[in-house]
Amino acid sequence: MSYDPRQLSDEELVQRAHAELFHITRAYEELMRRYQRTLFNVCARYLGNERDADDVCQEVMLKVLYGLKNFEGKSKFKTWLYSITYNECITQYRKERRKRRLLDALSLDPVEEACDETAPVVTEKTGLEHWLVHVNQIDREILVLRFVAELEFQEIADIMHMGLSATKMRYKRALDKLREKFSGIIET
Repeated sequence: MSYDPRQLSDEELVQRAHAELFHITRAYEELMRRYQRTLFNVCARYLGNERDADDVCQEVMLKVLYGLKNFEGKSKFKTWLYSITYNECITQYRKERRKRRLLDALSLDPVEEACDETAPVVTEKTGLEHWLVHVNQIDREILVLRFVAELEFQEIADIMHMGLSATKMRYKRALDKLREKFSGIIET
C-alpha cells in the first residue's frame, strides 16, 4: 500500500516504522527529515562545534533507527528523540572533556597548538553561543532545549530527569543572569 509520508503525523509515522523497519525505511526517513535541522542545531549549540554535532547527529539517527521498534509511545516522538540527543551530547561532551584533561596532563596545551598561524582564529563567539557561555552547563542545556529545540518545559523536565518546577526555576534564573550580565544590551 502506497502512502505519502509527508502527509502523516509523527505518531502515524512511528506506527508505520514499527511495521516496516528494517525492510522499508520511508517512515523513518521522513521522521529524520522533519527533525534533522533542529537536531543538528541543538547538538551544535550544546557541543560548540559542527564536527562533533554532525557525529552526534549520526549516532542519534542510528539509535533512533534501531530503537524505534521499541519506542512504546509513552511520550511524544519528539520528546523521545531529544532525550536521545541530550544523552548523546552529554556523552560527547564528557569525551571531549576527558580528552582535554589528558592533553593538559601530558602538557600538550591545545590552546598553544591552536595558535598555529596557518590556522584560522575565531576571536569572538556570535549568536546564542555568545550568551550561553555565561551560564552553567545544566542551565545551558535547558536554554538550548527551550530555544533551539522549542520544547515545552514538561518535555525538557522529562529529558533532563528533573521536576517541572525545578526546570522552570533554572530557566528563569538563567535568563535573569543573562539579563543582569547584559543589561546594557538587552531591552526587556
